[in-house]
Amino acid sequence: MIVCSCNVLTDGEVKSCLDGTANAPRTAAEVYAALGCAPRCGRCATTIRSILKENAVNCCGGDQACDCLPAARVLDDETAEAV
Repeated sequence: MIVCSCNVLTDGEVKSCLDGTANAPRTAAEVYAALGCAPRCGRCATTIRSILKENAVNCCGGDQACDCLPAARVLDDETAEAV
């Protein structure tokens, strides 16, 4: 599914850069950078954050304090993120 119309990014591409390592993107801005693009209209940031949260659950079984996704870097819907 297309997540970002401006950059034509799919959910698969976003998930592909979330490898579970300490260096994996943790914010929408880091996902854009990892995929070699930049945000334009920003409408996709919410969806990208949802994918990041989903990956945290899949990676850590819901434990956001695990090694692959430090809790300090996990954003929730109320956190404003510079895009």
